[in-house]
Amino acid sequence: MKQTFDIGLIGLSVMGRSLALNIADHGFKVAGYNRSPEVTEQVMKEHPHENLGAFYSLEDLLAALKKPRKIFLMIQAGRPVDAVIDQLTPLLEAGDIVMDGGNSYFEDTNRRFAKLEEKGIRYLGVGVSGGEEGARRGPSIMPGGSREAYEEVSSILESIAAKAMNEPCCTYIGPKGAGHYVKMVHNGIEYADMQLIAEAYLMLKYAGGFTNEELAATFHEWNEGELKSYLIEITADIFREKDDLAPGYLIDHILDSAKQKGTGRWASIESLHQGVDISMITAACNARVMSNQLEQRKAASGLIPDTLPAQNAENIPYSGDKKAFASMVRDALYSGKIIAYAQGFALMNDASAQFEWNLDLGRIASIFRAGCIIQAAFLNDITEAYHRDKGLPNLILDEFFLARINQNQNSLRRVVSTAILNGLPVPAFANAVSYLDEFRSKANGANLIQAQRDCFGAHTFERTDRDGAFHHEWRESL
Repeated sequence: MKQTFDIGLIGLSVMGRSLALNIADHGFKVAGYNRSPEVTEQVMKEHPHENLGAFYSLEDLLAALKKPRKIFLMIQAGRPVDAVIDQLTPLLEAGDIVMDGGNSYFEDTNRRFAKLEEKGIRYLGVGVSGGEEGARRGPSIMPGGSREAYEEVSSILESIAAKAMNEPCCTYIGPKGAGHYVKMVHNGIEYADMQLIAEAYLMLKYAGGFTNEELAATFHEWNEGELKSYLIEITADIFREKDDLAPGYLIDHILDSAKQKGTGRWASIESLHQGVDISMITAACNARVMSNQLEQRKAASGLIPDTLPAQNAENIPYSGDKKAFASMVRDALYSGKIIAYAQGFALMNDASAQFEWNLDLGRIASIFRAGCIIQAAFLNDITEAYHRDKGLPNLILDEFFLARINQNQNSLRRVVSTAILNGLPVPAFANAVSYLDEFRSKANGANLIQAQRDCFGAHTFERTDRDGAFHHEWRESL
């Protein structure tokens, strides 16, 4: 068989099909394969393309590829990836390139990288963000693994990626599982971003008394300023969407229960391994968990009052100027967003040092500016922050973001206190305040905890007035 195809794409479900068509649109010949022949046939029937060819065996697919062969896996993360790699390995040669574009756990990518490296096969773990539309029209792409392999596939990946300021939203991230790690953190930030927006909605609707039309107008206005982003834009439109199955607005008929696929949870777990505080991302994951406890929440709502006693009722709900209230929530949302991103980038910064990946955080921020779910004008400011200081330990310390935190933190505190007085759950906002206070605090009680540890377990402690580790015989003096 003549070797005429530039890349083979395995997995032609929604994301794989969209990515294959995107690659084909950019002039590359794509050999498509799916383990279910019916799926392959359906794609070819519904999406015919002169640069897309159908194959029904891995042997035929590989025989049609130019050497070194480039294979892009767009299949379910986990065991299916290992199963396909096991099928491919005997058919591949040294120098061939395998790319995993699914949401794989970065430690799995580390393992697969090492396994294939032993056989001379080059491996890339490729984070792809943007959903179906992004995959079809231009996603944000985060490749990690073999640097040489990236150089050979960069023309394809950078061509199909979204563009921001005429730059492709794709760059080599780092060795081994770095690409999938960054995608994991991206998804964690996405969880926190969405949770903050949901909490802003709760504040406006239940504490501020905003109608759906007022909510839509407010979010549209926010999208004209510093909060301009994909998530704010679609949120504004969601509030205006009429229900096609019942009277009224669709948002009011959607069950108050959110699902998650696990990538945000991975970030939370990894933060505990590394010892980095990403409490807002963890709070967002837990909020989704709690949202699924529908029966327990229903029972508890009738047993636990949601406000303070009547004599303090003058504090709630908010009854002043709606525009002023919306402005307060907007400022709190912007502050919370800064802190959420600061946590996510701090986690990547720590991983860069621990795993010796040498991550370029400014470039990573720049590839999030288009194509992905968290795309936002705000990311230009993050990119600039790391241009000013590549060694910036925390975004909050950048002069631009520090000024805005100091300007808006009063609004953040007022939103949290108003929510508490109204019995509204705002775990992301609340964790933003706690993180900020811990971050800036000269004392957080850790000296007492260390004294307790030494008292019950002789774990020793350090002193403020001299060097060394000390143990005190507490029991003798108690």
